[in-house]
Amino acid sequence: MDSLADGSNFNLRDEIKAYWSERAAAFDQSPGHEIFSEAERDAWHKLILRHLGEGKGRPALDLASGTGVVSHLMDDLGFSVTGIDWAEPMLELARAKAKARGRKITFRLGDAENTMEPSNHYDVIINRHLVWTLVDPEAAFSEWLRVLNPGGTLLIVDGDFVNSNRLEQLIVRLSGFCQRFGLASGEPARSSYELLETHRSILSRVYFSQGARAEAVADLLRRTGFVDITIDTNMRAIHRAQASNFSLFKGWARAVQHRYVIRARKAAH
Repeated sequence: MDSLADGSNFNLRDEIKAYWSERAAAFDQSPGHEIFSEAERDAWHKLILRHLGEGKGRPALDLASGTGVVSHLMDDLGFSVTGIDWAEPMLELARAKAKARGRKITFRLGDAENTMEPSNHYDVIINRHLVWTLVDPEAAFSEWLRVLNPGGTLLIVDGDFVNSNRLEQLIVRLSGFCQRFGLASGEPARSSYELLETHRSILSRVYFSQGARAEAVADLLRRTGFVDITIDTNMRAIHRAQASNFSLFKGWARAVQHRYVIRARKAAH
């Protein structure tokens, strides 16, 4: 779209930044972005606790924090949270949300691939649906390793949003059949056609354009210097809670997609 790409110096990273800036206003309206039930909030809390334990005041950095959804989950659990995002419209909403809820969360403008944060500063770094957008993930992972304290933990929540398995393909075909014969309605459009096309264009040009598979992300983390890397694909409780806000078929599809959590650590010495 013209508003997202004019000027000879407008590169892919600029386009990604502009895309998320334009998505900000409606971001929290989408299930899977904001949290719409206490059951989902509880499921997220349990997942975070499983990998990070109680916050106990530990400093945590939420990268690409958006409107602050994950930052609030971390704050719930007692972490001292800083969120950074490079889309100012997202940050404005995040700050307003924190103020309305009386939360002491710091939100500031920053680039997840070049945070400008101090070295050896955070006990935890967390991000959700960021890795698939990275232009240079190896450089980003090196940056995150620098910012973490020795022994600190990185938690990545992400997925392969390019490839679908046979079961998901079957669900999509069944959904199309039911819609065609009036047996089911489609998902409401939450983004304009232009934004959807921009999303497809960006996805085709980022590093993980062929899909951010968990094993590939873990291999890059290992190459960067992270240790004790584990992949957790048990997100069933979250997907069950989210399903009530999706159509039947979309809920089924989400449950079988390649979505995962990766935990990795910075060596203590």
